[in-house]
Amino acid sequence: MIRLWIDALQLTELFLSSLVHLVYAFYIFSSALAGDLSQAINQWLFSPSAKLQVHRDSSAPTTPDVHTLPPIVLVHGIFGFGQGRLGGLSYFAGAEKKDDRVLVPDLGSLTSIYDRARELFYYLKGGRVDYGEEHSKTYGHSQFGRVYERGHYPQWDEDHPIHFVGHSAGAQVVRVLQQMLADKAFKGYENTTDNWIISITSLSGVFNGTTRAYLDGMQPEDGRSMKTISLLQLCRLGVIVYDWINIPWLKEYYSFGFDHFNMSWKKMGIWGLLDSLMGNSGPFATGDWILPDLTIQGSIRLNSHLQTFPNTYYFNYVTKCTRKILGVTVPSSIFRIHPLFFIRVLQMSQWRHPSDVIPPYKGYRDEDWQDNDGALNTISMTHPRFPVEHPNRHVVNDSDCKPLEPGIWYYKVIEGDHILFIVNRERAGVQFDLIYDGIFERCRKHVFRKNPPTLPNQPHP
Repeated sequence: MIRLWIDALQLTELFLSSLVHLVYAFYIFSSALAGDLSQAINQWLFSPSAKLQVHRDSSAPTTPDVHTLPPIVLVHGIFGFGQGRLGGLSYFAGAEKKDDRVLVPDLGSLTSIYDRARELFYYLKGGRVDYGEEHSKTYGHSQFGRVYERGHYPQWDEDHPIHFVGHSAGAQVVRVLQQMLADKAFKGYENTTDNWIISITSLSGVFNGTTRAYLDGMQPEDGRSMKTISLLQLCRLGVIVYDWINIPWLKEYYSFGFDHFNMSWKKMGIWGLLDSLMGNSGPFATGDWILPDLTIQGSIRLNSHLQTFPNTYYFNYVTKCTRKILGVTVPSSIFRIHPLFFIRVLQMSQWRHPSDVIPPYKGYRDEDWQDNDGALNTISMTHPRFPVEHPNRHVVNDSDCKPLEPGIWYYKVIEGDHILFIVNRERAGVQFDLIYDGIFERCRKHVFRKNPPTLPNQPHP
């Protein structure tokens, strides 16, 4: 009888979680579509000669100018999107308008950290995305992907380095990219080094994994496989069907990024669809997707070969919406936590690693992983710490870290859930401007390798 009650509660939680996520996804999609339709109608009414166009491709690069400031590249997280997707909706809630040299690449929203790092390189340098021969054979997808006829910053090199700002999994994508640059992992680009990146700023970055991955359906035993009945299984089925149907205009509007797996009905047929749904083929079968990288075990595997480089500046904003009352971790607010995350904040604050499963690392303690922002644990966001702790410094006031030193992970803890500073600007209020203004000011005035850059409307030194 007790077991039946537990199963019923788990199914109820799965239903509620699925419903909340579906409603929020529909809200985002319908908001973007309504905004585009409204703009198109206005253009048609007031500019009769203009052609009706719902989708705008704003990802085309402008003519590069080597004398401009180094770009600041905003890298989205899981389920995210860049410019050119979801119409006029901004993943970073319009923060890209705060500076004249900001790029917002559109990467795979569910593809692996590795694949997204490769895509980011070619987005900037140009050319056809090369996922690597060995990697592609191992995970069963095409070696080559999207073609960028002209990169968004083709002059990118050690003399023209870049600032990166990553949200959630986007921060780890940039770390993997920097390691690839240091390892000269891109064929035909033997001159790459870690110095191609000036700074990495993280917004709720997932550096050490998250216990939410297990709550959503990843197995804590290995951090690779999925539970039979879980939110991630429902997500997996939906993504496979979405990619298999392959409606062109819909894929242009939003894509999960699995085109290199050739999952459309034209290439797979009905038997290929059934094979994927059964879990025998595709990214979910091989493990070449984002969730295995977000488990604690997966992050440790990634971190084991990722370095903190001595000439790069690192700064992290850590979000947290829990507090301790009489030694018990609980959500810090009922009304200030997004409905998408409230259940998970509560669950993560009471997380217990299964007693019959080997802990993910030596010295693991449940209490270390209970503070969270609804998607990530606070311990994961401060700095890379497993399997080896990297140099770090806790910042209370921004003045505490001036001047910044390279090779150290500065981190500042702020009150908020995981999506406080993305999508909806009004939720963050004045904090939105304080955070992003601080990021852009740091990139422009306090972080450089040679001489300070000349800002617009300022005389040359």
